Amino acid sequence: MKVYGLTGGIASGKSLAARFFAEAGIPVIDADAMARGLMEPGTKVFEEVVSAFGETILSDGRINREKLADIVFRDNEARSRLNEIVHPRVLLRVAEQLRALADEGHRVAIVEAALLGENGRVPPGFDGLILVSAPMETRLERLVSRRGMSPESARARLAAQVDPESKRAMARVVIENSGTPENLRETVQRVIALLRNGQE
Repeated sequence: MKVYGLTGGIASGKSLAARFFAEAGIPVIDADAMARGLMEPGTKVFEEVVSAFGETILSDGRINREKLADIVFRDNEARSRLNEIVHPRVLLRVAEQLRALADEGHRVAIVEAALLGENGRVPPGFDGLILVSAPMETRLERLVSRRGMSPESARARLAAQVDPESKRAMARVVIENSGTPENLRETVQRVIALLRNGQE
């Protein structure tokens, strides 16, 4: 089974692309959603994250993702600490799901995760990265208009991320997403044809 990592910066359209892959029958493992699930109250990860960052990140007994994001996107050391707690567990879960998909006979699977390739390498066991790219100004506008962020908060969030364009050189496929959702769907359909034919 071929395994591709789907990545892209915030508001690039990565999650929408993932939805289009899934709708076309390509199994997609959402590693970011998996990480959120691991931080639910009562889990070991929840306890470790609260211990590391304090109870100020809680709202009604749950980890408030916006509060946690405000901390880790402003502090590289804090972001590294969070990654050290969460990522090993996520990787184990992803590996389990990939084995199950291979056993079911799938020929292609996708792992969606924002942080893929940030260390400059394609993860072991992956056959390549698919990068969803959009211009910085387009991403800024999406954060403000669709997610209700202030321009200042949106710029801070964009600035805190590793430049997704740094992954372009290692990507097997780059999906340019500055157009409409329908444009993106059509591009994803073309990429699927390439992946299934082994021509990426």
